[in-house]
Amino acid sequence: MYAAQGLGVALALGDLLAADAFVALWHRWDRVQRADHPVAYARGVVANMARARIRALTRERRRIHLFWTAVPGRAQHPDVDAVMDVRRALARLPFRKRACVVLRHALDLSEKDTALALGTSVGTVKSQTSKAMAELQRLLGAQAAEELTGTRH
Repeated sequence: MYAAQGLGVALALGDLLAADAFVALWHRWDRVQRADHPVAYARGVVANMARARIRALTRERRRIHLFWTAVPGRAQHPDVDAVMDVRRALARLPFRKRACVVLRHALDLSEKDTALALGTSVGTVKSQTSKAMAELQRLLGAQAAEELTGTRH
């Protein structure tokens, strides 16, 4: 029974991929017409879209796994004003910088695990985290940023 359900889901996803590929081909119709082998061009579009979806699903599964395996400690009596200040400061950061800071310092992930979760390189995680911390220090003050991450500079 489960195999039949899995096949049904796979067929439905295949139909969605084919429909999206047709839309993408329609938007690039001038390129399709100029191609030496239009069918091969269409196959390439489908293959690239399938690869992109597989990568996105893989990244999402990694994020979910990393989120649920990390067990952050909870403060008994959090300083609500400080929490709100940190939230406001984090909200001002661009997504990738914010994600790097939260994954590295709030969820205590390694640089490698953070890179896997975000689908980026370890070098990108290092640079984005460093830039984000400098921005948080500017927004919150150096002492607050150090307390947030548990680091001393």
